[in-house]
Amino acid sequence: MMGDFHFLRPWWLVALLPSLLLAWAIHRRSAASSPWRGIVADHLLPYLVRGRSAGRRIGPLLLLLCGWIVSAIILSGPSWKREPSPFADDFAAVAIVVKVTPSMETEDIAPNRLARSVQKVHDLLAARGAAKAGLVAYAGTSHVVIPATVDADVIESFASSLSPAIMPEEGDAAAEALQMADHLLTSAGGGSILWITDGIAPEQQGAMAKWRRSSRTPIRLLAPLPANSPELAALDSAAASAEAKVIGLTSDDGDITELARASKFASPAPGDGDARWQDGGYWLTPLLALIILPFFRKGWMAPIAARS
Repeated sequence: MMGDFHFLRPWWLVALLPSLLLAWAIHRRSAASSPWRGIVADHLLPYLVRGRSAGRRIGPLLLLLCGWIVSAIILSGPSWKREPSPFADDFAAVAIVVKVTPSMETEDIAPNRLARSVQKVHDLLAARGAAKAGLVAYAGTSHVVIPATVDADVIESFASSLSPAIMPEEGDAAAEALQMADHLLTSAGGGSILWITDGIAPEQQGAMAKWRRSSRTPIRLLAPLPANSPELAALDSAAASAEAKVIGLTSDDGDITELARASKFASPAPGDGDARWQDGGYWLTPLLALIILPFFRKGWMAPIAARS
C-alpha cells in the first residue's frame, strides 16, 4: 500500500542537492539578458532586451538535470510493498475453508459433494508437497480444525472426518469462516484461501463485503456443483462480494493444477520474517534510458560546446 511508502536507501537523496546548483546554472545560462548584466542597468534591461525564442526548450543541460534527479530516486530505493524473500519457501500457506452442511451431501456429484471435495483437497495437498496448509470448517458456526501445518496426512485425516452431524449448529457462517482463515494465514506468514462451498446465504454477502474491505487475501472458490447448473451461476454471482474467483469442479486434474499454481506464491503478511521490502526503483530505469537516449545523437552537445 502507498501508506507504507518509504526509501530503502534514503541517504542517496542527498545527491539531489548538487542538482539545485545545476538548475541554477541552467537558469542563468538560458536567461536572455545574462550577457548584458553588469553592462546595462537592471531597471533598463526589461525595456532594452527581448527574450530569445527558445528554438529548443529541452536541451542537454535540462535532460542532464532530469537524469540526475531520476538516478538519485532510483538509487534511494523507493518501496511500498513487501515481496517473498528468495530464501523463503517456494509455496505460500493456504487456508482451506469447507462448508459442512446437509446440502454438501447431495449426490449429484459422485459420491457426493462433500466427499468429492475431500478428494480434491487430497489432490491439492499432494500437488503442493511440503507446504503449509490449514483447515477451517463451518456451518452455522466456524471452527479451526487444523492450524497451518506441513503435515498433509493430518489435514486429510480430519478433512475425511467432516460431516454435518458433527457441526454444532446448522446455517451459513461463511463470512466468519473467511475471517478466521485470514487470521490463520496471518500467523502462518501470509498466503491464500481455498473456499469450498456449494452456496452462499444472501445475508452473508454484506458481511463478506465488509471483511473484504479490510483484507486483500486472495480467495479461490472451488464449487462442487455440476457444470452449467443454476446453483453454479448463483454462486458465481454471490462470490463477487468476497472478490472470490470461482473454479468449477473438473473430472480431471485441471482444477487442481490451476489451484496449485495460484496458491504457490502469495503476498506475505506484514511483519513476516521471510519477507522483505521490494525495491521499486527499477520501474524508473526505462524513464532514465529515455532521458539519456538523445545524448547518443550526433551533434546533440554541439550547441553547448559552441557557447562555451
